[in-house]
Amino acid sequence: MSGVIVNVIAIAVGGTFGLILNRGLSEQVKKVIMQGVGLSVIIIGIAGALTIKSPILMVISLVIGGLIGALIHIEDRLDRIGKKIEQSFKNENNGFAKGFVWATLIYCVGAMAIVGSLEAGLNGDNTTLYIKAILDGVTAIIFAATLGFGVIFSSISVLIYQGAIVLLGYQIEPYLTDLMINEVSAVGSVLIMAIGINILEIKHIHVGDLLPAILIPAVYFGLMNLYEILMGVM
Repeated sequence: MSGVIVNVIAIAVGGTFGLILNRGLSEQVKKVIMQGVGLSVIIIGIAGALTIKSPILMVISLVIGGLIGALIHIEDRLDRIGKKIEQSFKNENNGFAKGFVWATLIYCVGAMAIVGSLEAGLNGDNTTLYIKAILDGVTAIIFAATLGFGVIFSSISVLIYQGAIVLLGYQIEPYLTDLMINEVSAVGSVLIMAIGINILEIKHIHVGDLLPAILIPAVYFGLMNLYEILMGVM
């Protein structure tokens, strides 16, 4: 869990520096910075999505995942969590929920979060998570400087999400394949790209509702493995 803990600390420390920096930035400067961040996030998402091996599976994953997410209102629930935290701390910054949700999604749905946590859980290798911690710490400075206090609290989401993957890594090892991990990461990268579009305010995409799409490739390959086993028995 050392990689996860370092990642959480990096976001909290980076976010704190960002809040200090926030006081000296004009609204115009913040806007330009966020445009740069938005473009960067889109490029990162595109680069990861290009590793997809089955475009059809990606489309199916996004459609089914979006349907599930919309039916159970995942994005609305995330917004409510952010607003509850905001009210608990009597924070008057209306951007708290946005900062919390956006940062949580960016830090949690990327390929490094998934693959890095699996590596840590399966063989104790935290290298990828350490690298992610550095990147997240730097981006936390920028996010907190423009989106405010909510970014720091996204570290809690990272602790829960990545920690769960690490702890479950050993149990799910027999069912994992390189292709499955690649497809899950690629779908996650598509969502990263969508976050970049939201940051640039090109169009609002309900990324929160699309989160179940990440699980669809894993379910698909799991069912395929089960089918092969059953066919082998018969």
